[in-house]
Amino acid sequence: MDRRSNTAGLSRTRSVALLLGAALAAIMLGLSLSGCTCGATEDTRSPEVAPPPSLSSFPVTVTDDASRTVTVKEEPKRIVSLAPANTEILAALGLENRLVGVTTYDDYPPSVKDIPKVGDFVNPNIEAIGAAKPDLIVATTGVQADVLKKLEDLGAVVIAIDPKTLDGLYADIEKLGDATGKAVAAGDLVGSMQDEIDEIRSAVSSEKPVRAFVEIGQNPLFTVGSGTLIDEMLRAAGGTNGGAQPGYVAYSLEQLVKDDPQVYMATMGTMSDPSDLAKRAGYDKLSAVKADRVYLLEDNLVTRPGPRIVEGIRSMAIDMHPDAFKQ
Repeated sequence: MDRRSNTAGLSRTRSVALLLGAALAAIMLGLSLSGCTCGATEDTRSPEVAPPPSLSSFPVTVTDDASRTVTVKEEPKRIVSLAPANTEILAALGLENRLVGVTTYDDYPPSVKDIPKVGDFVNPNIEAIGAAKPDLIVATTGVQADVLKKLEDLGAVVIAIDPKTLDGLYADIEKLGDATGKAVAAGDLVGSMQDEIDEIRSAVSSEKPVRAFVEIGQNPLFTVGSGTLIDEMLRAAGGTNGGAQPGYVAYSLEQLVKDDPQVYMATMGTMSDPSDLAKRAGYDKLSAVKADRVYLLEDNLVTRPGPRIVEGIRSMAIDMHPDAFKQ
């Protein structure tokens, strides 16, 4: 099944059309330079060559994840990113050289450590952001919802990005591509992500789904339920989720033992050693513990909605279906 989003298709269609337009312009230019000059006086001057057509057109209007209609009048040259995931997306689009501010949490790609810091993810520093003189600020929702108006007051365009699903992530990547003049790069990035995820789905398609539990908090115990990005990632990796409730769910040991996951995965922020799980009171009853199928997930690969989500899905798939990935 083709799982590409409608937005991805539109972006690719737009990209192809733009590229065809560029090719046609080049052909017409070539014909004009080599066409018939019957009756014309010979001119030895170098012909003026028109600049290549732009693949970006501004102004661009997008609807962000805070349901705000935002218009970007000109291609942004100075960008501030207020979320690590947004920084990863912008860097993947080839925009790292335009970043003039990121948060203290931003650590990928490693080179972003040299970009000036403008506060942390929860408490962005409005004064420092203003001093960076951005023309585009890429923020998020949730904890940053209350500062969006303050950011707008700085005079910059503000786009809030906070995808909750894979399709939402694809759409947001393309949205940022449109807003920054990188529509072609965004379409290519989304396509490559979808292709890799399709390969993972194909690899586990003949495997029996594994009953899994993903721990994102230990005391109290929290997991991911339906409607979350991690839940969708888990299912793409060939698992079924014990957390049937929507959203982020507080879980009791009694319910966990009843669900009895075959595989137990925990983010490194909640558990540093898989063997620690067996030491928790009552956890030794779990099939995952008995079978030594407790694994750690690198937080940034599963909690940051960016291009490396693909690596997170692959990691989950290998944990649940190791035989499907043996060379």
